[in-house]
Amino acid sequence: MSLRHGLLGLINYEPMTGYDTVKEFNQSLAYFWTATPQHIYKELDAMEKSGWLTSERIMQTEKPNKRVYSITELGKKILVDWVSKPEEGVEAFMQGKNPFLLRLAFAGEGSDENALQMLYEFRKRYLSFAKTLDDVDRLLAEDEAILSPKVMKYWKIVALHGEYIRKARLEWVEKAISIIEHEGE
Repeated sequence: MSLRHGLLGLINYEPMTGYDTVKEFNQSLAYFWTATPQHIYKELDAMEKSGWLTSERIMQTEKPNKRVYSITELGKKILVDWVSKPEEGVEAFMQGKNPFLLRLAFAGEGSDENALQMLYEFRKRYLSFAKTLDDVDRLLAEDEAILSPKVMKYWKIVALHGEYIRKARLEWVEKAISIIEHEGE
C-alpha cells in the first residue's frame, strides 16, 4: 500500500480539508501505517497534480482559508483497481522489517540483563500504545452513522486484526521475559 491509496480511501468517504485528512488518518490508518502531517500534505498536493483529487479553496474571514479535497473519477478508478489486487503487499505484511526483533535475535551476544531490559522496555511501551487501541471501538461506533454497513464490516475486520496482534504481542513478551528469567533454574 502506498500512503496515497490510504488517503484516497479516506477522501472517497467524504471531501476533506488537509487538516481533516490528517485527523482522520491519525484516528484510523495510523494504527497500521505511519505518516507525518507534512507527508500527508505533500501527498495530497501530488495526488491533485496527478488528477486523483481536486481541491476547492474556501475563503474564510474569521479563520484561515482552507482547501477541501474531493476524489475524482480517476482517483476512484485507481482506488478500486488497487483494492481489487488482493495479493499486493502480502509479503511485506508477513515479512515486515522489525529492528527490535533483529536486535533481539543477536541479544545472546550480550548479557541476559540487557536483553531483559529490552523486553521490559518493549512491554512498557507496548502497554502504553495498546491503551490507544481502546479508542478503536469508540471511533468505529462514531463512523457507523457515516459509513455503509459493507464498509464498516471491513473496518471491523481490520480492528479485529489489531485486537489479536495486541494480545499476541503481550503474551509473547511475557513468555520471552519468563524464558530469560527462568533459564538455568
